Amino acid sequence: MDAKQYANLIDKELQEMPLYVFYYTQQPNLSVTTIYQYLTEYRRFFNWLRETPKDIENPNAGSISDAKSNKEIKLETLKHLQASQVQMFLKELSIKQNKQSTRDSKKTINRTINALRSLFHYLTVTADLNDGEPYFYRNVMLKIPLIKGVKESISYRNAKFSPMLYTGEKKRKWIDFIENEYEHTISTRRRSSFLFNKERDLAIISLLLGSGIRVSELTRLNLKDVNLRDRSIIVLRKGDKKDAPLIADWAMPYLENYLKIRKQRYQPDKSEQALFLTKYAGKAKRIATNTVECFVSKYSTAFPDGNRTTPHKLRHSLGTELYDKSKDVMVVATQLGHTGISATDQYIQQTEVEKQRIQLDKTK
Repeated sequence: MDAKQYANLIDKELQEMPLYVFYYTQQPNLSVTTIYQYLTEYRRFFNWLRETPKDIENPNAGSISDAKSNKEIKLETLKHLQASQVQMFLKELSIKQNKQSTRDSKKTINRTINALRSLFHYLTVTADLNDGEPYFYRNVMLKIPLIKGVKESISYRNAKFSPMLYTGEKKRKWIDFIENEYEHTISTRRRSSFLFNKERDLAIISLLLGSGIRVSELTRLNLKDVNLRDRSIIVLRKGDKKDAPLIADWAMPYLENYLKIRKQRYQPDKSEQALFLTKYAGKAKRIATNTVECFVSKYSTAFPDGNRTTPHKLRHSLGTELYDKSKDVMVVATQLGHTGISATDQYIQQTEVEKQRIQLDKTK
């Protein structure tokens, strides 16, 4: 989804939230995706507060919150919440089936905990709407630890995700498949849509593989952010940090081919400056992240010599290939916009697998 779609969903959620939650969302360090995800967590937590008896042994004594709607959840309810009540809520998440007929995983429950921690930190520390003071000082979430999950080694993660990486010859064959063969594997109706977006899709996949930017960074790109002469782009990283990653030479022709047909093919309004466009109801607009995720999955699933992948795994593909060629963690960290070098460990391990195999075979 693009920022406008998230904004609409956030507005809808906030209409059913207390005013203090609205003030929480106005903090400058929260991205729109984080705000929306956290609001959905608050919705189900507030629902639970209104539906759950405050005394399990005496269910007729009323619920934890007597509010008629989530919008009416009082600060006093959160102020006096007991750690045992929060733990009961989290326990129910782990044993009850959700709307997808599954149970929340440890990772999902930890996301819930982090969302509640963020809200309670705001209410007890950051907020200053109460004559310069926070709303209250007792933070029950300080007593709630994250759930410890099964740890995975870097070797295990790489073995699990390496089929989803597209590097070297596999990368070249995949792009050639999309460019020259994919249209012959689909119906006439689907072929028309594919051919309309072919140059755009090739440019996007090449840019993901040739620059390592995140899909959210890609969909936010405007025309002015592309520097064809320097083969670089201006992106807005996490934390609203501007960066200028380079684009691999091999990817440039695909981007240039798309730019040649962008205006005539999509016919955007003069005010529409988004780099990558989609045509919806006859009108050109900025492409959404889920659109990119869908066609990356579609093309990789159709590729006979590959596996289904995601835009994020294309980012990992570049990180792996870049370290393999450079053996320099700073090169990888700089290209991918990492604030430190610890995040590059996975790429180091990935490129060392073949070396490990050679040494192991010497033990015969």
